[in-house]
Amino acid sequence: MSQIIPRALTIAGSDSGGGAGIQADLKTFTAFKVFGMSAITSVTAQNTASVLGIKNLPPEFVELQIDAVVNDIGADAVKIGMLSTKDIVSAVARKVSEHGLKKVVLDPVMLAKGGESLLEPGAQQALIQELVPQTFILTPNNPEAEIISGMKISSVEDMKDAASRIKELGPEHVLIKGGHLDPSLDAIDILYDGNDFFEFKSERIHTRNTHGTGCTYSAAICAGLATGLPVLDAISEAKDYLRFAIKNSFDIGKGHGPLNHFWKID
Repeated sequence: MSQIIPRALTIAGSDSGGGAGIQADLKTFTAFKVFGMSAITSVTAQNTASVLGIKNLPPEFVELQIDAVVNDIGADAVKIGMLSTKDIVSAVARKVSEHGLKKVVLDPVMLAKGGESLLEPGAQQALIQELVPQTFILTPNNPEAEIISGMKISSVEDMKDAASRIKELGPEHVLIKGGHLDPSLDAIDILYDGNDFFEFKSERIHTRNTHGTGCTYSAAICAGLATGLPVLDAISEAKDYLRFAIKNSFDIGKGHGPLNHFWKID
C-alpha cells in the first residue's frame, strides 16, 4: 500500500564530523519523520575543533543532483545551507527558479563555528541578489544579518531594524537568530513578515556543544514546512526541537560537540 510522506531536500555542504551540514539536516528530517534528500555543494574535512579543508563540487554537478531529485521524487520544502562560491550560488538560484521551488529556507552560511569563512567574498553579493529574493524564510544569525543588512546589531531593536532592511531585498520572511547577543539573556529570535514582528524566546543553555545549531534549526523549520505547518508553527516547533537537542547534546570530540538529533525519535 503506497503511503504519502513529506519530502525535504537539503542543498548544502558535507560535514565529515557529522554534526553540521548535510549530515545534521538529514538527521533532523528523520526526527520529524520527513523523507530527506540531498544535493551536496561541498565536501569538508571537518571535526568538532576546526575545518581542515574544503573541496567544492562543480556547479553543473550540483545542478544535476537537484534535477535528479526534483524531477523524480519532488520536494515539499527545501533547505539551503553552505554554497561556498559565486558559481554555486548562481547555479542553485537558477534551479530554484527553474523548478519553481517555493518553500525555500535559506540559512546563509558564511562562517564556521571556529570563525573560518565558508562563503567566498565574491559569493555574498550573488547570494543577496540572486537567491535571497527567492527565499521563503531567511535564517541569518546576527553576524550574517549584519553583513546582509549593512548595520551593527547589538540589541533586539537592532534585530528588528536589520530584519526590516533585509525584507526589502525580497524574502517573504526574515528570521534573525539572537544567539550571539548578550549571553546572560534568553535566546530571542525575531521574525518579520513585512507587516508584523514575532519573538521566539527560549532559555539559553550554557554548553560548548553547539556544533550545527544553525543547520539543525533551519532544517527543522524546513521539515515543519514540508509537513504542512504554517510558518509560525514550523518555527516554534523547530525552536523547541533545537532547545532539547542542545540540552541533550553530546560530549564528542575535543571542540564544540554535536547536538542530540535523536532525542525526538521514539
